[in-house]
Formats: sequence, C-alpha cells, structure tokens
Amino acid sequence: MQDINSVILIGRLTRDAEIKYTNTGYAILNFSVASNRSVKRNDTWEDEVSFFNCTLFGKRAESLAQYLIKGKQLAISGSLKQDRWDDKEGHKRSIIKIIVNNVQFIGSKPQQSAPAAPAATPVTDPDPDIPPVADDFENDIPY
Repeated sequence: MQDINSVILIGRLTRDAEIKYTNTGYAILNFSVASNRSVKRNDTWEDEVSFFNCTLFGKRAESLAQYLIKGKQLAISGSLKQDRWDDKEGHKRSIIKIIVNNVQFIGSKPQQSAPAAPAATPVTDPDPDIPPVADDFENDIPY
C-alpha cells in the first residue's frame, strides 16, 4: 500500500505572497497561512493558532500572486514536504512546508477603514425582449 501525504487547510494569509523566479524563469510563490483550532483546557475552550509555510509553483503561482494578500481567507490542498540542511555552525535544521496544488478563495478580507462600495442600481423594469426564466428548474433534473 502506498503512503498518503495529503493536506487540506482553511485559514488566513499572514502576509502578502512573495514570488521569485528560478534562473530558467520558473515561478515560485511563497506565503504563510494561519489556521485556528479550538482546544479544551480545563473547562474552557480556547483558540490555538498554527502557522504554515506554503509554496506554489509554475503558471498558477504567477496568476495567483496578485490575489494572495494579507488577511485573505482561503482553502488550500497539497502535500507536506520536509526540507533539511546544515546551518553555518554545522547543526542539522529542517522545516516542513505545504506544497500547494489547489487554492480556493472562500472568504473576504476583514473590512478595514476602506470606503464603502457604491450601491448597485436596482433594476425596476425587465427587458421585454428577454423571456422570463422558468421557476420549475427542480422538475427538469433527470434524476
């Protein structure tokens, strides 16, 4: 049986994503996600936060870089990867990060003192040239 290395995480970005390129032009996007979980200590529930370093590669990294900004809530899926190295003093070091395969934006950034968006203009008269949509969509499902 093959081992399973799969991660699904929902959280908020702790900083804006940073994009870098290899010498061959391949995109590497690094970001960090904070995720809360509730832990019972004595008789009370407390929130405990964990921070996860994440990396996304290639064209998807390039296209998502501008949208991965601090505070944005998202869901990611991917796998864990452990990087190991020896530091300058010869001590063995390691870090575990998430290699991201999929990103889903699931929430909005918490509101700061940004100006409110203009209200949408309500449509009062439907276009007479467009036929009305039937309400019996449920009856059209073949199963």
